[in-house]
Amino acid sequence: MDDLALLARSELFSAFDSESLERVLSASTTITGDRGLVLFAEGDDADDLYVVRAGRVAVGRRSPDGRESLVALMEPGDLFGDMPLFDGGTRSASARLLEASELLRIPYGPVKAVIDDHPALLWDVVTLLTGRLRATDSALADAVFLDVTGRTAKRLLELAGDADDFQLPITQEELAGLVGASRERVNKAIAAFIRLGWIEQYDRRYRVVHRDRLAQRAR
Repeated sequence: MDDLALLARSELFSAFDSESLERVLSASTTITGDRGLVLFAEGDDADDLYVVRAGRVAVGRRSPDGRESLVALMEPGDLFGDMPLFDGGTRSASARLLEASELLRIPYGPVKAVIDDHPALLWDVVTLLTGRLRATDSALADAVFLDVTGRTAKRLLELAGDADDFQLPITQEELAGLVGASRERVNKAIAAFIRLGWIEQYDRRYRVVHRDRLAQRAR
């Protein structure tokens, strides 16, 4: 997929015409790095956003005692780092590479200029932000209504997607951060699923045996 098509897939740029996409793309630069590279930290000043071309990126926050909670996993086609574009604030979370990755870094200036020239595009921005609010509502509901076992089941199904066989793209510690619990409690939940025969595990590879039961536990 070329970079124009990559941008057009994202919610923010999906309504941009080809000329506007070219305008944004011409100002972009390519970022490459290995696992662990920090793109930005919570509280940093911000003047650009990112689109994942290849690899995976973890977006997360840290508690005062150093524990990390992963807000989202970004994969090819995903866009992040755009919130300060709209409110002028600092970074609300940190972003680091989970594996060797390649990204487009796009400065805010050209994006603002296109939106200024085509104000109707703000409706797409509203749609983007509304989708994120809905996702936040869902995450809050999970935290209130699901226990650690239920949240672990839900995250495993999300990571598996439509596949029965899948490999965790993150470490056990990072999975715990995504679930919002300690590593020990998440490992205990996974061990229970294995014992019940709902999943099978081979190192970091998993096989979903009873998707319906995992899905039921995740409700």
